[in-house]
Amino acid sequence: MPGKGGHRRFGAIRKLPSGRYQVRYPGPDGVVRPGEQTFERKQEAEQYLSIVESKLITSEWIDPNRGKIWLQDYAERWIAERPNLRPRTVHLYTWLLGKHVTPYLGKVPLNRLSTPMVREWRTKLLDNGVSATMAAKAYRLLRAVLMTAVKEDELIRVNPCRIKGADQERPAERPVLTVAQVFDLAEKVPERYRALILVTTFGCLRWGEVIALQRRDIDLEAGTVRVRQAYVEQRGTGLVLGPPKSRAGLRTVTLPAVVLPQVKAHLTEFAGDDPDAFVFTGAEGRTIWRGNFNQLVKWSDAVAAIGAPKLHFHDLRHTGNTLASRAPGASLRDLMTRMGHDSPRAALIYQHANSEADRAIAEAINKAVQAARRKPSKRAPRAAQDEAEPV
Repeated sequence: MPGKGGHRRFGAIRKLPSGRYQVRYPGPDGVVRPGEQTFERKQEAEQYLSIVESKLITSEWIDPNRGKIWLQDYAERWIAERPNLRPRTVHLYTWLLGKHVTPYLGKVPLNRLSTPMVREWRTKLLDNGVSATMAAKAYRLLRAVLMTAVKEDELIRVNPCRIKGADQERPAERPVLTVAQVFDLAEKVPERYRALILVTTFGCLRWGEVIALQRRDIDLEAGTVRVRQAYVEQRGTGLVLGPPKSRAGLRTVTLPAVVLPQVKAHLTEFAGDDPDAFVFTGAEGRTIWRGNFNQLVKWSDAVAAIGAPKLHFHDLRHTGNTLASRAPGASLRDLMTRMGHDSPRAALIYQHANSEADRAIAEAINKAVQAARRKPSKRAPRAAQDEAEPV
């Protein structure tokens, strides 16, 4: 605002040879800085200086020079400095950054990023054939990086990732097997891997969790499986044994009693006696790789034979989760604990899970399995019985 004699009380404005107006103002350190942009009208320049002065007074001003770092450099450092990231997550973030973010925005300074620029970037990803799911993952990574730049490092004032719905994944609906199909599938794979199918499905386990089970984790007397570790496949490193995907992944799951005989037979036939012996291994006693499993068990032939040709191994866990969700009286807390799901808002829920409710879930699944596997009577043809089984 101009003071007496037409002189401004804060900052200065000058007209450039181009006819546009440039501003200069002193920062809190006394160093005079030019404005980040020039203006077509003097009034716009005056408004800009008023905003800068207000931010200086309220300590909201951010030195624009600090935000001149390239997004690529800042994001790479962000990944390297994030605490407690699992190796697989580091690999995913690095891949997303190099594949979908830096080729488009890597050389843009943080303080030049804008919401329209982010919107255009996302549109280009989708136009280039990147799936909505992968675009959402890349968007969430970019948003997290820039949120740190705003809140922790104070390099920029506003996060430009403000596109409604851009962070949401809409994966296709996955198939859910009937109980009969689960047991049919177990019969279609080699005997060595039948219990693997049953434990994964009815225990609601992830691939990395089930292949990391050791003999000490199976309690046949209690009918439980303890999940305390998981295998992760890392490119360039191989299989790495570590903690489960999240804190909630550490759990003990009760299996339906009807599958325990198969588990006991598997331990007798295919697992070593040592408590540290892994329960599910290949024919040579080595850990099973996810990439080799389909070929090992002729997965495509097996799932086609049961009428589910598009079934993925992860859908077994989805089937188990669905069966568990249908158990009478099972609360959301009980289900999330059994499935090993985690979220910041529900951290305490997992620590106080009710084991009795978990056993009730297992018993409900057990009854469903027994009903599905009950021998048909002479008055009830097999085909009719199959049609009556729950989906």
